[in-house]
Formats: sequence, C-alpha cells, structure tokens
Amino acid sequence: MTDSSNHEIERRQSFRLDMEKELVTVSWADESGRQWSKSLACLDFSRGGARVDCDMAISEDTQATITVKANSPDKQTFQCRVVRCSEQPTGWYEIAFTLGDKV
Repeated sequence: MTDSSNHEIERRQSFRLDMEKELVTVSWADESGRQWSKSLACLDFSRGGARVDCDMAISEDTQATITVKANSPDKQTFQCRVVRCSEQPTGWYEIAFTLGDKV
C-alpha cells in the first residue's frame, strides 16, 4: 500500500525566509536609463531569489538591488536580476529575481 497523503514535494533548492508582505526596497534603471527605487511587498525571499508585488513591470534581465530592512542598522543589500515579470489579474506585476552577491 502507498501513502496517499497530500504532502507536496519540496522543489526549493534554498532555504526560504518568511517575509510575506514585508517591505523591501528595489532599485533599478529602466531601458531609457531612468533610475527607479520603490518599497515593495515581498512575497518570497530565499538565498536563491526573491519575488515581489509591483505596480509596474520591470523587464526581464534588468539588473537591480534589493535592500532588506532599509531603515535599520541591520539592513542588507543584494545584487539581483529579473528572471520573470508576470501581470496579475489585479493589474499589478509579480516580479521574480535571482539573487547575486551581497553588496
């Protein structure tokens, strides 16, 4: 007999932090060179990447920085790159980043 539990298979390769709805600061330059910096709700955060909710699209492959706890002495800033930008039914965008090195 097999176990018929509803446990999902864990596919994550990095430890994930519980930062749901915490604000992070994302900074980037768009295609025209205009600099942007927004405080955005974090949906997921791990050693491998992050996902945020944003009111505007950010193009794939855009280089950016994500700062966690921006107004704290414990702030941490990470280099990152947009790997996915998906428009949601609400008109907002779910932006996924892959994280690089700490700044």
